[in-house]
Amino acid sequence: MTQLCKKVLIQNRLGLHARAAIKLVELAQSYDATLTIRNQDGKEATADGVMGLLMLESAQGQYVTICADGSESGDALDAVCHLIEDKFEEDD
Repeated sequence: MTQLCKKVLIQNRLGLHARAAIKLVELAQSYDATLTIRNQDGKEATADGVMGLLMLESAQGQYVTICADGSESGDALDAVCHLIEDKFEEDD
């Protein structure tokens, strides 16, 4: 199984904050895939825990690279990228 990766821009005003991280973790857990998120500084966290994502300190205007492994990696990657590109469904 090949690892799939995609680079996306964080556009929402608050960046990858607690509420956004919770949405991302819940979405990632609904797929049979392991998602890893890496920020511009090279810090990395798996999308299975909110604390790890918050430690990335990813702010508005920064790019993150998301990589997915597993039987549903393509769908999981698409869904998580869509969530980020949709500003975590926040109205700002």
